[in-house]
Amino acid sequence: MLGNIPCREAKVRIFSEAIPGGIRVVFTNTGGEIAETDLPFIFERFYRAEKSRSREHGGAGIGLAIVKELIEAHNGQVGAEIVQDETRIWFSLPL
Repeated sequence: MLGNIPCREAKVRIFSEAIPGGIRVVFTNTGGEIAETDLPFIFERFYRAEKSRSREHGGAGIGLAIVKELIEAHNGQVGAEIVQDETRIWFSLPL
C-alpha cells in the first residue's frame, strides 16, 4: 500500500551499458505504470501522467524536464519506453 493507493510489489533496477561512442544509464520500474500514450510527454515541464493534478500522488512535473536539460547540455539523449510491463527511463552520454 502506498498512501491510500493499493499497489503490487514493485522492483526498481538501475544499470549502465556501453553503447557505441558512449554510455547509457537505465532506470527500470515494475510498479506505478505510465501509459504508453504518456511517454512522449514525460520530459516536458509540468507534465504529469497522473491526471488528477493532486500533489498527494506525485510531484510538480519538473524532475524529468530538468534531467533532459542537463543531459542535452552535455550532448546526450534521454528516452522512455515500456518493455514487458516494465517502464524504462534512460539517458545516454557520449564518452
